[in-house]
This record gives sequence, C-alpha cells and structure tokens, in this order.
Amino acid sequence: MTRTLRIGLSARLLHPDDKREFLPTKSLHYVEECVAHWVMSANVLALMIPAISSATPHGPDKISIHDYVDLFDGLVLQGGADVAPETYGETALKPEWAGDKVRDTYELELVHAFIAAGKPVLGVCRGMQIINVAMGGTLYQDIPTQVAGSVNHRCEVSYENKFHGVTIVPNTRLATLLGAATGVINTIHHQAVNKLGNNLRVEAFAEDGKIIEAIRGTGESYIFGMQWHPEFMCPQMENLLNCRPILDDFLAAVRAKLSP
Repeated sequence: MTRTLRIGLSARLLHPDDKREFLPTKSLHYVEECVAHWVMSANVLALMIPAISSATPHGPDKISIHDYVDLFDGLVLQGGADVAPETYGETALKPEWAGDKVRDTYELELVHAFIAAGKPVLGVCRGMQIINVAMGGTLYQDIPTQVAGSVNHRCEVSYENKFHGVTIVPNTRLATLLGAATGVINTIHHQAVNKLGNNLRVEAFAEDGKIIEAIRGTGESYIFGMQWHPEFMCPQMENLLNCRPILDDFLAAVRAKLSP
C-alpha cells in the first residue's frame, strides 16, 4: 500500500510588532488555511516547515533544513509579504517595498535544498517570485511604477475577488494540462517577475502581455510557479481557470520521485 504523501509548506512569518495585540514581542510562523486545504484536497498531508534559527534560547543544534527535506516529499511555497529587493541585488525604491529579508533567506534555503534533493517545488504568488530569485532572476518592485500599460494586479478592497485574464503560452506543459489558451485568474500582487531566472521558461502571461504569470523549470527538477492563488479560487466559479490539473501534476511528480 502506497503511503500518504507528505508535502511541506513554507511558513508565513510575522515579526515582533508592539502594535499587534497577540504575542506582540514574539515571531510567529503560520499557514494560511486555504492553501493547506488546497493541497490536502488531493488526500495528502500538508505540514508547515518552521524556520530554524537562534532567535530563541531553545533553538536546535543538531537539526537542519535538510532533515525537513528528508522528511517531506515535496515543497509548496505560500504567498505573503514582498520579497526584499536586496535579496536580488537592488535597493528598495520606497520604504514600504522593503519586503521581508528574513523570510527570503529561509525560503531560499528551502528551495535550494529541495531542488538539490530532486524533490518537486511549487510556488504560489510570492512563492513563484522566490523561485525566480532563487534561480538568479529579479523582480519588479512595483508593477504600476515600473511597467507602463499594465493591467491593475491588486485591489486591497476586493483582494482575492480581483480578477484578470491570463494567456497560456502554446506548447508548454501548462497548456497541455489545462487544455486552454486563455482563462481568468485572481490577482493579489504588486511585485512580479522582471528578469527571468536561469533554467526557467515562461508558461503564462497576464492579459496585458507584460506581466509573467507562470514559470517552469527546464531542467530535471520539477519546478513550477504561478502568480495567482488557486487556493482562493472556488471550484464552483466556472468562469475561473481550473487549477486542479496543476496540483495533480505536481503531486504526480512527487510520487514519481518516491523510492519504490
């Protein structure tokens, strides 16, 4: 009997904040419920991977990120805070775009370790951006500022109910999986892929043709990133892109890597 797959989820991080009512002096790691349930909808286990650091006096001295890589079969990178421009060699154009360097360091280590182990990696929104940076690429710090003529990719009021069209690049794995040339997706970001990372190819663009919406690794490792949030897209909303084939394809790659 084949065992249940174990998929590691990178943690979202909240740093100490004296304005926060809940544990204001502490660092918090958490999983957003919808992304865990989206992964678990395929009847696999989804478990958060906490960052390993010396931030508390109880940090482990014999456990490393590689122990988590050995335990899990694949990695899903959650969405969340901006990637810090300094992570890809730039300076923040505005203070509010400074991003989360601590989370960047943690997730980059995860990405590199899972790829080195030959285990599949899937990134959602920020997760796609981290994949691109991990492969040597860069980001637009702010789409409206840096990409003239782009469609609006974020609305704080609508949040996951802000949508735009997407065009799937022909003759790609994504085109084969979805069986469609276009679709509608949600959009909750103001950063985006600028310079494409090494050994990556583009599989989808926003309807404006300017912003990259999906990328895939071209090497032996299974690497895929999408700029939208499939976990926020209700399957009953028939006008939205059906993302279940994306999850199924990722998990098929995970199973294929398991030892007989």
